[in-house]
Amino acid sequence: MAGAYLIGIIVFAVSAFVSWRLRSKFNEYSQIGLSNGLSGAEIAQRMLNENGIYDVRVLSVEGMLTDHYNPQDKTVNLSADVYYGRSVAAAAVAAHECGHAVQHKVAYGPLKFRSAIVPFVSVASQYMQWVILAGILLINTSLIPLTIGVALFAATTLFSFITLPVEFDASKRALAWVQTRGIVTQREYDYAKDALWWAAMTYVVAAIGSLATLLYYVSILMGARRND
Repeated sequence: MAGAYLIGIIVFAVSAFVSWRLRSKFNEYSQIGLSNGLSGAEIAQRMLNENGIYDVRVLSVEGMLTDHYNPQDKTVNLSADVYYGRSVAAAAVAAHECGHAVQHKVAYGPLKFRSAIVPFVSVASQYMQWVILAGILLINTSLIPLTIGVALFAATTLFSFITLPVEFDASKRALAWVQTRGIVTQREYDYAKDALWWAAMTYVVAAIGSLATLLYYVSILMGARRND
């Protein structure tokens, strides 16, 4: 039990550091103007067009680091700093989100699978903590609620790991495009690569944290089964 708490503390600390580092990098590279003067919105539109994608809209959304691609309504949603920004950070983020649109167009396997299980994972995320809590409270009466709760949590953990290749591949596509199309200089490319690497690390830490929590719940369930 103590070991599980220690792992939880370590994961939380690493997650906090990575999140801080990402924001720090984004703020740093947001101050470095892009040599070609293009905005994030212009870069996104150009990347979409050059990949033969004309049915995806580029929109501005509120918040910081709220950028995302929505395959349901085919929109690349960029935060104001990225949409209007003319910086290395804006270029990196805009191209990354368009990388997801390219994945959608070419039917990239992990993205298709992730999109397919989104409805189930959304429901699981909404109820799993309550089911697990009920399972722990009823652990001496029945193990069924806890078993169901652990299964739901396992689904969300699987989702977090499926997200990893999707995010890394989108960054790979983005970096390759901005480099081959001359969108960035070599120096700007290095900065963009660094920014996207830290962004990817947030997903890695989240996946590891989810796995650690899942193993903790599994240990509780297995211990209860042995004592049953």
